[in-house]
Amino acid sequence: MMEFEYWWLLTLPLFFTLGWMAARVDIKQLLSESTTLPAAYFKGLNFVISDQPQKAIEAFTDAVQVNSSSLELHFALGSLFRRTGEVDRAIHLHLDLLDNRELAEPQKRAVKAELAQDYLKAGLYDRAEELFKTLDDNRYRQPALRALLEIYVREREWAKAIEIATELERLSGVPFRKEIGQYYCELALTSLLAADMQSAGHELSLALDANKNCVRANVMLGDIEADAGANLAAISYWKRIEFQQPEYLGLVAAKLLKSYRALKKLEDGIAQLNEYASTYKLASLLTALYEATLAEQGAENAAKLARNELIRKPSLQTLDQLLQARAMDESPRSQVNEQDLQLMQQTVRNAIGNRRAYFCDQCGFRAKQYHWQCPACNAWESLPAEPNEAIN
Repeated sequence: MMEFEYWWLLTLPLFFTLGWMAARVDIKQLLSESTTLPAAYFKGLNFVISDQPQKAIEAFTDAVQVNSSSLELHFALGSLFRRTGEVDRAIHLHLDLLDNRELAEPQKRAVKAELAQDYLKAGLYDRAEELFKTLDDNRYRQPALRALLEIYVREREWAKAIEIATELERLSGVPFRKEIGQYYCELALTSLLAADMQSAGHELSLALDANKNCVRANVMLGDIEADAGANLAAISYWKRIEFQQPEYLGLVAAKLLKSYRALKKLEDGIAQLNEYASTYKLASLLTALYEATLAEQGAENAAKLARNELIRKPSLQTLDQLLQARAMDESPRSQVNEQDLQLMQQTVRNAIGNRRAYFCDQCGFRAKQYHWQCPACNAWESLPAEPNEAIN
């Protein structure tokens, strides 16, 4: 459920009109009530507009005391309570309406919708879930389903989340394929922790059925095969990522090399990474390629690789690799020449203050490692596959 939009308060007389017409109340009575709003109401509006929520609460409390029959004023006050973190007061306010008022059925549903928001804000998920489930009419159905989905994701009830997301997709026309794929991956992770490989494999297949571009499913399927010693099958799954979202290849670069090494085909693995790096120019691929080249082909070849990348795109990370390779190369040709010094100086000038991190494109959360779900806003696949470089 979304928080109350305060500018709607400006149109409360119109809402009074619609509500009372629906209740078949005489239009003259409606006009009388909408034009006799207490002065505290307008005072409260002023405080809302000027972003003074505590003073707005005081004003709307006075307005409710003057016009205690107005549900809309109660809802505005309850929303302000939620906004300022006084959720217990919002709960008390709405429970009092349910317990001590004779309300028509539509009014009861409106109060329950507000109370459900209170419980959700307070983290009382069981109570919120119970109320949201009762809001099944056209007016509240989709917001209630979205709130239920939030609850199930927070409580990691993935099967229920899949059911609700599927229903939301049907009702709203808004796709939830990405989210449903991730929910199946979470189910598979639970199965893996229980050593139930068969269920995990089935759930990952369902993830790909829900979202053919679910990279995480192929990463996990490859991990399962690699753990079982089936390295060819693992490589096959990881290579499929190129045809889903190639920017994620860096997540499996080290895994690919490990499986190729287990098959005694490391040169084939390095060649594969070379092909990916040349095509997609991903920093993580280049790092994996550098480390493999350093380990298998020596410091001189690794230095050449780092030097070529510095020419193409200066960065502190690549400069560090070049310096590392130069330090390890004991041949006479390893001495740093004038051109390398110029490259290093140019790189330092371009990259002073440079930091690599993953930034959520929904909330801006900064992470040092990749997360499929943002730890801050819970959005799925909102972190880029490659870390970004930003100036602090």
